[in-house]
Amino acid sequence: MNNFIHNDFVLQSESAKKLYHNHAESLPIIDYHCHLDPKQIAENHQFRSITELWLGGDHYKWRLLRANGVDEKYITGDATDWEKFYKWAETIPYTMRNPMYHWTHLELKRVFNIDTLLKPETAREVYDKTNEMLQKPEFFARGLMKKFNVEVVCTTDDPLDSLEYHKQIKDSGFEIKVLPTWRPDKSMAVENGAAFRSYVNKLSEVYGLDIVNFDDYYAAISKRHDYFQSVGCTLADHGIDNFFSESYSDDEISEIFNKVYIKKEDLTDNEILKFKSKMLHENALLNHSKGWVQQFHYGAIRNNNSRMFNAIGADAGYDSINDVCNVARSMSRFFDSLESKNKLAKSIIYNLNPRDNYLIASMIANFQDGSVPGKIQFGSGWWFLDQKDGMEDQMNILSSQGLLSRFVGMLTDSRSFVSYTRHEYFRRILCNLIGNDLENGLLPSTEIDFLGQMVENICYYNAKEFIRFLCLYFNF
Repeated sequence: MNNFIHNDFVLQSESAKKLYHNHAESLPIIDYHCHLDPKQIAENHQFRSITELWLGGDHYKWRLLRANGVDEKYITGDATDWEKFYKWAETIPYTMRNPMYHWTHLELKRVFNIDTLLKPETAREVYDKTNEMLQKPEFFARGLMKKFNVEVVCTTDDPLDSLEYHKQIKDSGFEIKVLPTWRPDKSMAVENGAAFRSYVNKLSEVYGLDIVNFDDYYAAISKRHDYFQSVGCTLADHGIDNFFSESYSDDEISEIFNKVYIKKEDLTDNEILKFKSKMLHENALLNHSKGWVQQFHYGAIRNNNSRMFNAIGADAGYDSINDVCNVARSMSRFFDSLESKNKLAKSIIYNLNPRDNYLIASMIANFQDGSVPGKIQFGSGWWFLDQKDGMEDQMNILSSQGLLSRFVGMLTDSRSFVSYTRHEYFRRILCNLIGNDLENGLLPSTEIDFLGQMVENICYYNAKEFIRFLCLYFNF
C-alpha cells in the first residue's frame, strides 16, 4: 500500500533522507512557545471525542470550514460532536495544498497510526477508531505529550495567573517540564479604558495592596514578574502591534495612568502609544535583569469581523496579517534603547507579514553583541506563515542574511495536544532544504557530518542552549 504519510514524506533526495533519519527524527522536542492549557496537563485531561481534541478551539480549522460554506452551527455552535467531525471530514478533501491537509494526516498517522485519508466516505471509520483509542490513558493529555518525546513545554500566561497548575504538575513528578511564560499584553492595553481598569483592580487584589498611581502599578507588575520566576519562568512573550518606542517622560506616564485609571477618561492615540512604549521598555528591562529570553510576536490585525466578535468572542478565526507601518524604525529604536544601556536580553522576533522577512533578517544583525551565538533570533514562520512555503522562505532569508546554523528552530504556538507533528513537519522541511542544496552542489558533500550536526542543533540543541538556564530549576 502506498500510504500518503510514509517514512520519506517531504524528503525529495537521498541527502535529505539521510539528514532526517540519521539526525533529526529521534530528537526530543523543546516547545518553548505554545498555548496549551496547564489545567488540562495537571488534571491529565481525557478528551471526550476526536472532535474536542481536533476542533475545539482550533481557529485554523474553523476558518477553512467557513470558507467551505459550513454553517457556524457546525463550527462553534450546538451541533453534536459527530456532526461537527463529519463537516470537517467533508472539508478535508478541499484543503489539498493547504498545510492543514498535511497536518491532519500527520496527526492521524503519528497519534492514532491511521493511514486512511480523511474524507466523507471514511469519516465514520476514523471517528469511531480515534474515539475508541481516546478512552485509553496513553491518549489522555499527558500520554499524548509523552508519545511525541516532549522534553519541555512553555505555556503562555498572564501576570494575573496563579500558576497553580504549573506547581501541581511539578509536584506530581510528571517527567515533562511545563513552565510558564510571562505574557503581559493586557497590562499594556490602555486603549480599552474599562477593561484596563478592571485589570488593575484584579492586579491590586493579587498584589495585596491598593494601586493608586503608576509607581504602585509598576511595583505590582514587577512583583508578579518575580513570582513567575519563582515558579520556573524563564521566558517572556509580547504580542504587540508594533515595537512601541515613543518618547515619554515619567511625569507624562504618571499623568496618563491617572487619567485612564483614576479619572476614567479616554486617552488620545499619542497617550496610548506613550504608555505602551513605557510598559514594553520596562518589561524588557525586567526580562534582562533575570536573564530571560524575550519573544516578540507582531503584525496581526485581530477581530476583524465585529459581528462575529460580538457573537462568539476573540480567537475565533477572524484575525489576519497586518501591514504595520514604519516597523523598521520602531524596531530599531526599541532595541537600541535597550542596547544603549547594555540591557538587551536574548530575543526572538516573529513577524506575520512575509513582507518583513528581509527587514528582520537584516535588523537582528545590528544587535548581535558577540556574547552568545544568535543572541537576537529571527523566529520560525508564525501563524499564517507556519507552513512549507513560509518556513522555507524564513530559513532561506535567514540563511542569506545571517546564520541559519544558529537558528533556535520550531515551536508549536498551538492549543492542541497533537500538534507536535508540526515539529516533525518542520524537521522534514529543514532536511529537505539542506539536502537539496547538497544534491545540487550548493553545499559540499564532504561536510555532511557538520551539516548533520547543524540539523541537530537547529531542531533541538540550539534552543536547549539558548534557554539553558532552565537547568537551574529542573536539572535536565
